[in-house]
Amino acid sequence: MILFARCAMFSAIAISFLIAAPVSAAQKCRPTPWDQIGPFYRPGAPLRTKIGSGYILSGTVRSATDCRPIPGARIEFWQVGTDGTYDDAHRATIIADNKGRYRLETDFPAPYGQRPPHIHILVDMRGFAGLISQHYPQRNKKRATFDLVLAPE
Repeated sequence: MILFARCAMFSAIAISFLIAAPVSAAQKCRPTPWDQIGPFYRPGAPLRTKIGSGYILSGTVRSATDCRPIPGARIEFWQVGTDGTYDDAHRATIIADNKGRYRLETDFPAPYGQRPPHIHILVDMRGFAGLISQHYPQRNKKRATFDLVLAPE
């Protein structure tokens, strides 16, 4: 009788796990919050992965529907240089690789006016709503991971 009760309990646990598993597998990712584009956006930033040195920003572009990586997304970056001014040297476009990943090497951005250091980001991919956001580097850090999660159109 005890063995039967343990087997029944194990079966109930196994069944509840199997029922719950698809829910966690279909878990959604939260879309990256929008932030201001600012007055210094200009389309057509050159394709390049390096616009300075000393700070690495990397991550994966993902779908909010199922968290899957989105390869081929176009990501534009712009920021102030070390002197606190926006310039063409601190603009870049990166195309996410076949696993949705990107990596930007840049200078740690200086504060701008009353704003903390930040890097502007625009992401564009067919089938997904465009995204305008910003990354705020933490003081004394040399790298950060910032996944960009897009909502489907």
